[in-house]
Amino acid sequence: MRFRELGKTGINVSEIGLGCEFLDRKPASVVDSSLNAALEYGVNLLDVFMPGTEVRENIANALGSRRKDVFIQGHMGSVDINKQYDISRDMPTVKKYFEELLRLFGYIDFGMLFFIDSEDDYKSVFDTDFVTYALQLKRAGDIRHIGFSSHNPVTAMKAIATGVPEMMMFSINPAFDMLPVEQYSLDQMDKKFSGELFRGIDPKRAELYKLCTQKQIGITAMKVLGAGKLLSPDHTPYAKPLTFNQCVHYALSRPSVASVLPGCQSVEEVSAIMNYFKATDEEKDYAEIIGSVRNDFAGNCVYCSHCQPCPVQIDIAAVNKYLDIARLDEANIPPSIRSHYASLNSADCIECGHCEGRCPFGVPIIKNIKDAARILKD
Repeated sequence: MRFRELGKTGINVSEIGLGCEFLDRKPASVVDSSLNAALEYGVNLLDVFMPGTEVRENIANALGSRRKDVFIQGHMGSVDINKQYDISRDMPTVKKYFEELLRLFGYIDFGMLFFIDSEDDYKSVFDTDFVTYALQLKRAGDIRHIGFSSHNPVTAMKAIATGVPEMMMFSINPAFDMLPVEQYSLDQMDKKFSGELFRGIDPKRAELYKLCTQKQIGITAMKVLGAGKLLSPDHTPYAKPLTFNQCVHYALSRPSVASVLPGCQSVEEVSAIMNYFKATDEEKDYAEIIGSVRNDFAGNCVYCSHCQPCPVQIDIAAVNKYLDIARLDEANIPPSIRSHYASLNSADCIECGHCEGRCPFGVPIIKNIKDAARILKD
């Protein structure tokens, strides 16, 4: 297992965590064996958004004394209506379900403000006692960090601007990233992905990733397979389906992403997921496939590292990432960004052009390296 720091929380989480949704309504023995397998592989991040008492109890019982070895995302506002999860902003209801999580797990590492997608979602959380409740829980030590979940880049940026969240759970895959912002990503889960919609990485989503890095907002990624549609020849918007390894690698190559959270419901599925760490660079490379669609956002780095290897070993994707962040507000570049950039050897560029010849998105890499030296110099 490999680990990454989750934004400014200071916590190192496993690059692959576990979305526990598929353990809902499974026998306790299945929950126990699946979690045991995940922990043996080094998984230390669990997403528990499900509101049902039984699945929560099964997870808590499976962890037992190992609760201290994992970090749990627990969601405020996820409730159970007729055995189906729903969203509530009614504070007595919100408290009832979240306090059950606290009873079962003792504390919650990441208290997630659940489902902040629309303007109404934003107002019903950040303009009410909902956010006050979260802040009270943090002060009391019942939650260690405040996060939120979202599928909408515009609303997510607004939530980050409040200064309350330290991290977020966001839906990330090569299809959602290329949907125009006015197309709601979850609507695409119920239909065949339409190739006509995909015109290159949406600028608002790119802006969100840059903002998260600038503000040190760590991201955990959900929906990395697009509900399996990106793996399907009948539903992918691309010339051919992506593989599991390509989808996971795509999400992990987004700025600020620390962990992906695929779901599983058996020991065999856990083992299959962990084969990602055995995959070769060629098996994880997604650039050729996502470059097969019409790209109205050409010239922008997607941090795929398809430009490598560099003869002087410059980490070109990292140079482009820090440059993109700096360009958001050149007058107020965070010191951490300058520090990270200074650790790179971009001054060694010999302008050979090999990288630009390999880039599937027409990024002006040599110019970007020069611009980074000008903008990010001490």
